[in-house]
Amino acid sequence: MDNIKVGALIKSLRKEKKLTQLQLADELNISDKTVSKWERGLGCPDISLIIELSKIFSVDTESLLAGELGKGKHKTANIKRIKFYVCPYCGNLVTSFNEISPVCCGRVMSEAKPQKANDEEKLKVEIIETDYFITTDHEMKREHFISFICFVNFETLIVKKLYPEWNLDTRIPRISKGRLYFYCSVHGLFYQDI
Repeated sequence: MDNIKVGALIKSLRKEKKLTQLQLADELNISDKTVSKWERGLGCPDISLIIELSKIFSVDTESLLAGELGKGKHKTANIKRIKFYVCPYCGNLVTSFNEISPVCCGRVMSEAKPQKANDEEKLKVEIIETDYFITTDHEMKREHFISFICFVNFETLIVKKLYPEWNLDTRIPRISKGRLYFYCSVHGLFYQDI
């Protein structure tokens, strides 16, 4: 841990929040001299204060300890680079257009890598009026089901949450061609082009 980098980041974040050293110190129940010491790189916050600082500044503790936020590491957001993160414990879904490290159920979620669906795995897609009508023979039992479908094209993202013991028969607007992603609770993330 580099005291100077951590101190500079604390100072930058404090100013971004328009807080004085005294105001920040009051929120942490410490003296403003301690905050000044950190910002000059003459020491670092205790780990319990790092957690509080990360909440105050809305940054993750890892970035705070590293003394940098990682700006400029991401490419420009592009819907074609969509990434899915699915919590293996509760099924929570997070999408992003760049690399992130979402946390759910106390654990960092890893990216679900999509695999191309073969003919047996593909969902059935029919055009009815102005919609895609999507169905499947995939079992929808509590221990094995499709938890969501997601339609993506160059400008649109539509997510439909699905539940075990419900049939998968849903409609999404037929905007144009795109990619349909779906997540099987046992086999992972699949995609097919429609």
